[in-house]
Formats: sequence, structure tokens, C-alpha cells
Amino acid sequence: MHQTNNSSLTPRYFILNGIPGLEAAHIWISLPFCFMYIMAVMGNCGLMYMISHEEALHRPMYYFLALLSLIDISGCTAFVPNMLCIFWLSLKVIDFNACLVQMFFIHMLTGMESGVLMLMALDRYVAICYPLRYPTILSNTTITKVGLATLTRSVLLMIPFTFLIKRLPYCRGNLMKHTYCDHMSLAKLSCGNIKINAIYGLLAAILIGGFDIFCISLSYTMIIRAVINLSSADARHKAFSTCTSHICAIAITYVPAFFNFFTHRFGGRSIPHHVHILIANLYLLLPPTLNPIVYGVKTKQIREGVIKLFSREKDTLSVR
Repeated sequence: MHQTNNSSLTPRYFILNGIPGLEAAHIWISLPFCFMYIMAVMGNCGLMYMISHEEALHRPMYYFLALLSLIDISGCTAFVPNMLCIFWLSLKVIDFNACLVQMFFIHMLTGMESGVLMLMALDRYVAICYPLRYPTILSNTTITKVGLATLTRSVLLMIPFTFLIKRLPYCRGNLMKHTYCDHMSLAKLSCGNIKINAIYGLLAAILIGGFDIFCISLSYTMIIRAVINLSSADARHKAFSTCTSHICAIAITYVPAFFNFFTHRFGGRSIPHHVHILIANLYLLLPPTLNPIVYGVKTKQIREGVIKLFSREKDTLSVR
């Protein structure tokens, strides 16, 4: 099964074997994943439509939310359709270069999601601590610049992963016990020295996740200090309520991500491999599925926008 080029030990393709040990249950496992994917696409498309069509939502906070929704749709689309092909059709073969492209986009988009959550924390900091200067500080030009900076950071930090993988010799075979192409899973198939892969993976996680969490923590420290100094209890409650949906999104994103990161590196054999793979899929799919629900339930302006949109549709149908 293992085919290589004559000049190297680079395989022409990899075989993604799905979730090891649970092959008989692939069909049943695919059903909740498929349902979550549909919910993620519909929910995030609905959010983007709402933000683009409702003038009341044309504010920095919702622009960042629309960007987060776009990243979420792209992120889960980068691996879920391919995973469902593995589960339903046993289409397990993926070209070597296609595998590298999938790996790059998955890691790049997760890095961008972290960056947007950090920008949303800074947005809440400016809105609460400098409300009068909010429109000036977070102008459309500024939002565009920081959005492009977040994209550039993720792209530049993830490009080296492709070269680090391509340089490795793959003499242990091309069967990968995973549902998508992941950097360390690919590196562990190699018989070469992968120390630099592990070090750079940790460095990228610190430069993105570590930096973003530091900025988020600093922003919320300043927010708490500002809110505590407010004289009115109602004002404090209102200020905190504008942050609840963002805090939920942070928890949904970072808790499974860090659990996956640390179990992958330090879990060893204490955690079964199929649990690793399930967590790796959930940490990519859970935030896109739950974020629209969290923001739809917790954000008053979005709830009002949904009601207004359905009212308009109802009026249009009545006229017809």
C-alpha cells in the first residue's frame, strides 16, 4: 500500500483511517458530526446575513462576530466533508499535497479564530472603558487593518509547518490513524527527527494562543476594574452582560483546544487513541456549532434582529 517516489521517501498519498478501534461505529459516529456541521453552516450563515442586512448591527463588535462566523464555516468545511467521505464511502486516500493544504488551512483558521476572539476582547475593553471614543478608536479602517494583521500572523506562522512536514522521510508507512491531516500526526509517521516539528508547534501555540490569552486576560482585568468603579448596580450589570456571550465563546473555543493540545503531547498512553481523535474533531467542530447559538441567545440586538427579519418576511408574504 505504501508508494513512494524513486528519489525520496515522500509518499504519493496518505490513508486516513478514521477513528481507530471504532471502525464498526463510524456510521453512527458520523450522524452527530453531520448534524453539528449542518447546524454550524446554517447558524453562521444566518449570523452573517443578519449582520450584513441589519443596520443596527453595523458596529465593530458585530463585524468581528461576522468574521468569526466566516472563519468557523471555513474551518469545519476544511475537514468535515472529507471526514464524512471516510465514514460513509470509505474514501480514505488523500494526496500528499492535498493533505498538506488541509493541514495548513485547519491550523491557519484555528489561529485566526483565536486572534478574532482576542480582538473581540479588545473591542469590549474599548466599549466599556472608553465609550465616548469607541467609534473613533474602532473605525472601519482600524477594523480592516487588525483583521488583515490577524490573517497575516496566522498565515506566516503556519507556512513553516508545510516545509517541516515535506522535509521528513516517511519510511513507517502512509497509514494515518486520524480523520484529517494534523501536523503532529503527520510528523509521527516519519522515521526522521521530528524534534524541530514539536518545538515549532509549541512555539506557534505560544505565539498565537499564549499571546491571545494574555491579551484577553489583560482586557478583562481592565474591564473588571472599570465596571467595579461604576456607581450604579444596573450600569455594572449592563456592562457585564455585554461580555457574557464573548466569555462563553472563549470557553467553548479554548477549553477543548487546550485539552486536545496537552493530551496529545503529555497524555501518552493513559488516554486511548480513539479518545484523542474524537477530542481533536470536537475541538474543531464544537465552537462553530455553539457560537451562533450563544450569540443568538445572549445578545439582545441579534435577538431583536431575528424578530424584525421574520416580521418583515411575514409582512412580505401577507402582501403577496
